Amino acid sequence: MIVERAPLSLTWDDVDPARHFFDSASAPQVVWSLGPARRVPSRPDIPFGDLAMHAWSSGEGDPWADAMSHALAEHYGRWTVGWRWSHDEGDFDGGPVGNWCCPRDSITTPQETLARVVAALREWREWLETLAGWFDAYPLDLACIEDQRILWERAARSLILQVTDRTGCGSGWHGHCSQVLTWFLSRWGVDDDLAQELVDEAIGGRFASWTGPDIVLVDDVAERLALSLRPDDGAQSGGPAPDHLERWLAVREAVPWQDVPDVGGDEPVVPSRDGVTEDIHTFDAAVDPARARGLLAALDLLRSDAARGAALDFALLQRWQQHVLGTPQPPPFRDLPAFAKGGRERYGIGPGTRARLDACLSESARHADRPVPLIARAARAYLDVCFFHPFDDGNARSALLALVFVLAREGVMLDGVSLLRRVTFQADEPQDALILTRYIDIHLAKTRRGTASPDSW
Repeated sequence: MIVERAPLSLTWDDVDPARHFFDSASAPQVVWSLGPARRVPSRPDIPFGDLAMHAWSSGEGDPWADAMSHALAEHYGRWTVGWRWSHDEGDFDGGPVGNWCCPRDSITTPQETLARVVAALREWREWLETLAGWFDAYPLDLACIEDQRILWERAARSLILQVTDRTGCGSGWHGHCSQVLTWFLSRWGVDDDLAQELVDEAIGGRFASWTGPDIVLVDDVAERLALSLRPDDGAQSGGPAPDHLERWLAVREAVPWQDVPDVGGDEPVVPSRDGVTEDIHTFDAAVDPARARGLLAALDLLRSDAARGAALDFALLQRWQQHVLGTPQPPPFRDLPAFAKGGRERYGIGPGTRARLDACLSESARHADRPVPLIARAARAYLDVCFFHPFDDGNARSALLALVFVLAREGVMLDGVSLLRRVTFQADEPQDALILTRYIDIHLAKTRRGTASPDSW
């Protein structure tokens, strides 16, 4: 699973300053022009430790910060998500940013809050540019590794010390340290996956939160990393690009959907709090009010379709997606290969792709002869839409609507969707499918606990 706005998932290609233009001088004007800048939430005047403050932070503050990350990424590129990567236990553990902590501490007045966003964005960019400078200070070549091992070792040692200094070795600092070392290897041609594997092996779990490594450990990690490199560790090229739709379909067949634990249960439940609608009001409306209006219109249509027991297929998705995208006509099924996750996943297209999607979506209905828990069917439909990627735009929103529809068709609503939104999954990772089912189950179990009584159903 990759949390789309979690900076720990960023690759060097995602953040390399040479690949992503940024004008620091105009950053204030850009930030103030974005949709979330016009909807900065008001922090309540209550003690930080009050439960109401926690509720405000998770219910209003976090979605607003997510909306700002979304808007910045759309304007500048995904590299910007690191603006919230604060030291210690902020929005994300162990980062290099000191100008932002978390909504509870960093959201105050609109002017102060937006100034902090700008400062944090600039600070994050400055750190990336500094790293790029350090990487380039060691012009290395895998083909000459036997003659350059001491240079690779010195570079790794320097980078570890720089990260410890920048993060202060607080909570989770070692995650970013591992990432920086991986970026360094990637910068000089080591295959990304192999780079991560070599770094993990060199560190060996010996870095810990709230503890700075002694120089002996730093030297040992750097030496191990340099000694592990081989001339043929470079990124491989050639061969046809993988089709991640086909990879998903293979995973889909292998996942034991029928065995998914179902703590939340399949019985109907209607909470007093509509989690989907509230999230649209807090997140999507902050990104763009028109985006929120389109989603709310699609949600109303979806619930009418669920009430009449409609079958889930592309035609149904298409009706909702017209509202999501605000198009004059229902958007067509794509006719070209689609890409996601910065081009890392490619979804193929063929004459039977739409029919295959319809066949998959038909399995979201309850079948007496093939019993699959509701949460598993909802998760599977969500991932089907993600990886068939039927539309040219808005597929994540379409996937969410499909999930909500599968639940609603059996009388189930959720009082929260924080674990289901702004999260993306890998097509070829079976565990991601099970993680999504677990997230739905967590929300459903929480919804049932919060429902006042069966009379409110």
